[in-house]
Amino acid sequence: MNDETKKSDLPIDVPVDLSVNIAGLEMKNPVMVASGTFGYGSEYAEQMDIDRLGAIVVKGICMDAWDGNKPSRMVEVPGGLVNAIGLQGPGVAGFDEKYMPFLRQHDVPVIVNIWGRSLEEYGEVAAAFEDVEGVSGLELNISCPNVKEGGIAFGTNPTMTADVVAHVRKNTTLPLIVKLSPNVPNIAEFAKIAEAEGSDALSLINTLPAMVIDVETRKPVLSNVIGGLSGSAIHPVAVKLVWEAAKAVKIPVIGMGGIMRAEDAIEFMIAGAAAVAVGTANFIDPVASLNVIDGIAAYMKRHGMSSVSELTGSLEL
Repeated sequence: MNDETKKSDLPIDVPVDLSVNIAGLEMKNPVMVASGTFGYGSEYAEQMDIDRLGAIVVKGICMDAWDGNKPSRMVEVPGGLVNAIGLQGPGVAGFDEKYMPFLRQHDVPVIVNIWGRSLEEYGEVAAAFEDVEGVSGLELNISCPNVKEGGIAFGTNPTMTADVVAHVRKNTTLPLIVKLSPNVPNIAEFAKIAEAEGSDALSLINTLPAMVIDVETRKPVLSNVIGGLSGSAIHPVAVKLVWEAAKAVKIPVIGMGGIMRAEDAIEFMIAGAAAVAVGTANFIDPVASLNVIDGIAAYMKRHGMSSVSELTGSLEL
């Protein structure tokens, strides 16, 4: 049924309810900004009203300051972006000192993406944020390699996924959102593991492994050789994985991957996502996330929906 054949039952001036509760976090709307694409919030504040966002997910943070990879670290490709930033960040203390004073001034939940090189470091980082005022929740990046286990990514091994989620859960009382890797044969299995070990919500997907070669020099464009592909090119993959994960668990799912316009976000929600995160689009248009919020509200009015929760899982088969 298209927009022409189904008219809204709501008066045009009646506001729709966009509010959602994700992992205990009360959000004005279901639109977040994805980690690594919005800095620490202050970088975008002059371009937009960040208080309109559902939540800000800040750039990934480990225990101590980390320089990330050497340049070149990012390259644009058809339909997206390949990056190998290497999780550059200020560390817990640096983040609290430099960025949290600004974020505390704003009426928007702050979710911190955390990572570590070992099980112990993950737990240490999670525990450290218990004492950082203004942090609303943690997003657990499990796409990082476990150095002690030979570099296997935590999020691609069921046992390691269970261990890291359980360990972090023991070290924090904050709402915990596990960010799943798409590089697994069965996303539902990993979604269930994260839920069983104490995750309050899931976010997916992280970037897809990619490589770009300069054909003139016959050398990799990125210093790290391999990076992560994001943007509209991965959107259909992400929708499929969000659909599979949402069917497998009872906790909320946050969909991300190639949201460039409101329709992309709505597609995730119809597939089962309770919220979404805008990523690469932020680099193209600083107010992309606000346009998505407005577009969702407009869609709801056209389809006679009073609450955004009516969208979640509304796929008709």
